[in-house]
Amino acid sequence: MKEVPSKPKRKDDVKLLILNAAKKLFLENGFSSTSIRKIAGEIGYSPTTIYLYYKDKNDIVYALHQEGFSLLRSELTALMIVEDPFERLKALGRSYLQFAKENPDYYELMFIQKEPMEFLDKDSENELWIGGRQIFDFIVNTILECQNEGYFLNGSPNFIALQAWGMVHGLCSLHLTTRLQKISYENFTFANSDDLLEEAFKTYVAFIERTKNIN
Repeated sequence: MKEVPSKPKRKDDVKLLILNAAKKLFLENGFSSTSIRKIAGEIGYSPTTIYLYYKDKNDIVYALHQEGFSLLRSELTALMIVEDPFERLKALGRSYLQFAKENPDYYELMFIQKEPMEFLDKDSENELWIGGRQIFDFIVNTILECQNEGYFLNGSPNFIALQAWGMVHGLCSLHLTTRLQKISYENFTFANSDDLLEEAFKTYVAFIERTKNIN
């Protein structure tokens, strides 16, 4: 029989216990196979107790989604001290890629799974994707600073930021969903998808290096 830890008494501690259990079960069994009842069983509570803290499973997913954005935001904010905006742009891409590799569970909730977006669509008070907008703003503001230095002058900062984000996100998504691994052996001379991901990121950096002075 699985040993259930002693039950915390503070509300925030109970919520953290629920979130940690949900994250564990989502990773082990997938979102669709994880129910409120299973989450409750994991921590020794009744399903009714879970509903005191979260409206439904999507509410729990969204809370984890926000937790992930808090972590990523902290890492990207630390890069704001990099004075050269072009070097900062490259560092943002590298940090974003590293976050995805080190936190695949959070990354899937934040950028791949549809459930957090469904939660936003149903909740009129949280209609905007605040986490995503904040990350996008980091990139846009860095592009604007690059343009003030004479780079990327032939384009909208919003579209240039979207292109940069999309390219790095695409690499992360292909890697985390094992698509990159499936092509690494037949199409590229790399031993594994990690090596291919690294080389692909270097190619992205080389691309923005070539295009930064196009006016």
